[in-house]
Amino acid sequence: MKPYRKPLLLVHVIASVGLLGATSSSLLLAVAAGGDRDVYELISLQSAVFGIPLSFIALGTGLALGAATKWGTLRYWWTALKLGLLVGVILNGALMIGPTTARLMDGEGSSGTLIAAAAGSVTMMALSVALSVYKPAGRIRPLTARR
Repeated sequence: MKPYRKPLLLVHVIASVGLLGATSSSLLLAVAAGGDRDVYELISLQSAVFGIPLSFIALGTGLALGAATKWGTLRYWWTALKLGLLVGVILNGALMIGPTTARLMDGEGSSGTLIAAAAGSVTMMALSVALSVYKPAGRIRPLTARR
């Protein structure tokens, strides 16, 4: 899989950085919405066009990179944390951002909840970028070595 590592890494970085941009612009729109239904529709559209596809591209390429590189997916703390953060962003979008945006389009719900959820996704993505750069902590010891 060595010849595919660099292109795979490129797609992963593009998807991840794109997802950070999409979540950041959703946060900006949520803050600026001021109860405007059209802005909430734009947030929903942006999620469908950018957020959902980019999150699953980042997840798929991240798992493939884990299988194709020395880092592994669950071999080091930083890679395992990145996986957890990305799954957190996906779940936050599905369980908080999407339903809250839908309620706001119907004239219900709290814009504060949407702002907090979007800020949570931005924070998780920013932490993921930091983990990629600094690669902190060490290896995860196998269960058999923990005795």
